[in-house]
Amino acid sequence: MPPDTPAPLPSPASWRIALPHSTAAVPIARALVRTALADITAVADSDTAELLTAELVANAVEHTGGAGPIELVVELMATGCQVEVHDRDPVPPGDLSRPGPGGTPDPWQEHGRGLLLIRTLSSACGHRTTEHGKAVWFTLPAIPSQPGPSPRS
Repeated sequence: MPPDTPAPLPSPASWRIALPHSTAAVPIARALVRTALADITAVADSDTAELLTAELVANAVEHTGGAGPIELVVELMATGCQVEVHDRDPVPPGDLSRPGPGGTPDPWQEHGRGLLLIRTLSSACGHRTTEHGKAVWFTLPAIPSQPGPSPRS
């Protein structure tokens, strides 16, 4: 393979881990996403993936009952990555497709920006019901490969 050719992306890979239903789940989830994306920089922006994952996990901890673990699923694909957070509460999250009543969050409030971040920074997001509750997800596109420096003659 020529030196400027990026390494091929792996075949789809996924990670699935049960997280505690507590605030301790947030740094664990961030670390898992960071690890999953560490060696494959062309898959997606890992900083954005970490931020959005932290938002989903924090929302699951805060807005669902503590009966059972939260599950994190990270899937790497040639087109980018998808992250899902599963919880046991079947109630859908706020609307991920557009802002709710009142438009933008109050700048003086500490909460209320998570779904806005997910809507704004992901290429797609949503939720679906599962056998045991729901999954809330987002996708990030693959980062286009950047041309490397030209070799000097």
